[in-house]
Parts: sequence; structure tokens; C-alpha cells
Amino acid sequence: MARYTGPKTKISRKFGQTLFGEDKSFERRNYPPGQHGSNRRRGKQSEYSIQLNEKQKAKYTYGILERQFRNLFEKAQSTKGITGEVLLQLCECRLDNVVYRMGISPSRRGARQLVSHRHITVNGEIVNIPSYQLKEGDIIGVREKSKSLEVIDRSLAANKSVYEWLAWNSETREGRFIKVPERVQIPENINEQFIVELYSK
Repeated sequence: MARYTGPKTKISRKFGQTLFGEDKSFERRNYPPGQHGSNRRRGKQSEYSIQLNEKQKAKYTYGILERQFRNLFEKAQSTKGITGEVLLQLCECRLDNVVYRMGISPSRRGARQLVSHRHITVNGEIVNIPSYQLKEGDIIGVREKSKSLEVIDRSLAANKSVYEWLAWNSETREGRFIKVPERVQIPENINEQFIVELYSK
């Protein structure tokens, strides 16, 4: 399946915030990309433009393409609860996202690669589908043969993030998906209501 493989800093500059983790290039040039950069005069954004930007931001953040994102929205719409919140919760429950949140990989792109290359297990079974939806109580671990991978060691050593809905055991290289996070626990700066309004047109 196609994925965005272009320059990450350019996308972050477009939205005015880092979407892919720490980025020194963005800190140096935190203005829009293009020939005129920070001097570009932009008119007032339309309502549609604001809503579209928010959807694009969410897609780039979680590394999801349009059709898959639309399917997640339809699933969220048919689920009890506030559609926008449920949409973000479904994104957070993806296996690649949880691998990233647990610190096994420093980025979602790297986490997706670890999952695709069969380095990650769920409840003791190898799962190589990045979009796999986790359920409460699932055990996510690093496959026995992959526990000595240097990229995983480096990532875990540098990870300082702690999330209430996840538990991690550094000795066994296993973590537990305790529960689906509440909206206030999701740190992403996304206004999900704009996405709902866009898709509801």
C-alpha cells in the first residue's frame, strides 16, 4: 500500500507544528515551505480549508491514507459515543501507534516497519498488520529473536513518555494495552470536530 515517503519537515512546516516527533530542521525553519516562506501573505482561510487541513494533519500524524481514514470515520460514526473522539481512539488503538507509544520505536513510521517485518507479537502471536485494532488487556511484545535489535534498544533507552492506558515491562520487553484512552489522555493537537464536519457535508 502506498505511503507518504517525502520530506517530513516540509509537512510539519505546512501545519506549523511537528507531526513526526522531534525535528531540529523544523525548529530552524518553523514557517511555511515554498519560495516566499514566512513572507507569504495568505488571505483568510475558508471553513472548508480549515476542516481539510485538520483532516490532513490527522492522516499525516497517524500515517493513514484516505480510504483507510474514511473507513475509520464510518466505523466511528456507527459506534456509540462522540464520533470525533471515537475516531481518534480508533487511531490510537492501531498496533503501529501503540508500538510507538510504548517506545519500542521512536516514530510511527519505524513502528509500522517493525510490525510489517514481523518483530512484534500480540498475545504471543506474531502480527504483521500495522492497522490491527487492539483490545483492552492485549499483551504487546517484541518477538524473542528480535529482542536484541539495536534499533529497539536505542529507542527504549531514549523513551521518557508514560501513558496511563499502557503498561510496559522493560525486562520481558512486553507491554499491556490496559484500556482505550479518553480524549483528554491523547496528546495529539487535533481538532476532531472539524474532521467530523468535513465528512458530514
